[in-house]
Order: sequence, then C-alpha cells, then structure tokens
Amino acid sequence: MANIKQTRKQRWQDDHSGEPVLVFDNVSFGSVVRPVLRNVSFKLMGDETRILLGATGAGKSVLLKLADGLLRPDAGSIQVFGKEVGDMSEKDLLVLRTDVGMLFQESALFDSLCVRDNVAYELIQDHVPSEEVDQRVRQALKYVELENSFGAFPPELSGGMQRRVAIARAIINDPDLLLYDSPTGGLDPVSAAAIEDLIIKQRDIHGCCSLLVTERLQDVSIISTHYFDSGANRITKLPDRHEDKNTTFLFLHEGTIVLDGSISDLVHSQDPFIRAFLE
Repeated sequence: MANIKQTRKQRWQDDHSGEPVLVFDNVSFGSVVRPVLRNVSFKLMGDETRILLGATGAGKSVLLKLADGLLRPDAGSIQVFGKEVGDMSEKDLLVLRTDVGMLFQESALFDSLCVRDNVAYELIQDHVPSEEVDQRVRQALKYVELENSFGAFPPELSGGMQRRVAIARAIINDPDLLLYDSPTGGLDPVSAAAIEDLIIKQRDIHGCCSLLVTERLQDVSIISTHYFDSGANRITKLPDRHEDKNTTFLFLHEGTIVLDGSISDLVHSQDPFIRAFLE
C-alpha cells in the first residue's frame, strides 16, 4: 500500500507541478434566506498549510465538509487533486478520501470500538488483511505517541488522547491532504500543545498540505512561528521576526472570505471583524 501510495503521490507531483491541491471557486452553500457560504474562492498548494479563522457559526466546519465531499455545493466548483468533487459518485469519493485525512470536531470516535478498530476503520471497510491492519495501526499510534492504547476504548482516554487517536485515524492512509476541524478545541493547554506539535510535525516531516480550522489564537501563533526539529525530536521556535512562509491564513466572516494572506496580513488587517477576533 505504501509503495502504491508513494507512486500515486509522485505521479501527481510530476504531472501537476505547481498546481493547487484544493481549489474553491465561487462556492456557495445554503438557502437564499440563510446562506452559509457565499462565493468563497481560495487555493491550497501542495506545500502549504492554510489556517481558517472565524467566529463560531461563520461556516468553517461546513467548508471542510464540502472539501471532503461530505456536502455538495449549491453553486461554484470544488476541485481536489484536479478532480471536481461535486460531480463525484459516492464510490469515487471513497477512493478520493484515501488521499484525504479528516480530523472531525470533538474527535468523533466510536465509543463501542477499541482504539485499534477506530484507527483502522477505513482499512477494515476496505477488507485490508488483519496483520497489515495491526501493523499500520501500531505505526500510526506510535507516531502520535499512544502505542499502549491499542486495545483501549475511547471513554477510557482523556480528551487529548482521544484527539491524538483521531489524528492517527486521519493519517492511517498516509494522506496528501489533511483537513483539521478545531483540533485543539476544548482541550487543556498541555493537551492542546501536544496536538499543535503533531500538526507541525506532519507539516514539516511528511510535507503534507493541510487546511486547519481553529478559533484559538494560540494555534495561530505556535503553528506559524515554530518548526519541527527532527534532530531534537521536538518543535522549535523560528528566529525572532521569522514565520513559516508556507503557513497562510483565511478569515471567514458570515460565509465570506474577508482575508487571504500571511500572518503579517492578518495581524495588520484593519477589518473590524478581524480586529475584534484578534483582541
């Protein structure tokens, strides 16, 4: 599977060098009376992490579900790896999702399934042999530093540990695109910091592009100003006044993108809604 995956990823990079992985082109969703998204347009490149900000109810989670094909746009175009998501059959979407990892809000684990079966859910549905499932699950759990949770059940784990299990599930297929829905929301500071470390590690070590929804300014600060030091096996702050150039920002207000730019653009924006959010 890994070799097939690497071949597919290399083929995409060779054939589509410089092209975006994800494109929203004038996407709208919702009724005329209560629109959720209105004419949303942006691109996500293959080496980029985009942090999607906005107040509760702005439409951020809906946008992620549209990107994963869980919802269909009412207008506009959504392309993932050059393919039109809105026109795909459910069968084709299942194939696409082997290249897209999704971390749902509040983890969305199955309480009745053990950690092994939660992480391996897609592999089990695809009838992957049990021995391969075990190997890949253990590898994913090791990555999130939860090797000993293999047979545990979600209610036995803390909120932060559940979120790390959900990340293991999201990366089990070695995705080329990761969608994070409020990965640190509701967590204590220590658990949130551990999740931020994993996000930075996935970005810097595995080169996976991502779209990340958050309402926490701490996420903005840490992810944009730190990198993963593989030698020290930890995240490290970039030199003063430096930022990760491949981490950029979108700000969604009442279903419309009101900012698309760098952290400097975000911090110096005079938009009243952004100023209120930052304060």
